[in-house]
Amino acid sequence: MTIASNINQCLAAIRSIEAQLSNLALTSMDEEAKRLFHESMLEITEIKTDLENRKKVIEFEEPQYKPN
Repeated sequence: MTIASNINQCLAAIRSIEAQLSNLALTSMDEEAKRLFHESMLEITEIKTDLENRKKVIEFEEPQYKPN
């Protein structure tokens, strides 16, 4: 498995977690839980953005990792 496919798998998992946290924040009855789920989602979003930026750097520096 290449670095690019590992990063893509990781991004897919992060996107799934982000969506689940968003859903929990919207459907939770407890206000404290809503706040915590929302804050966690924001942290995951930041991590996702960092990883997407890192992926772009890798693709730029290592042309073999660019998607076809």
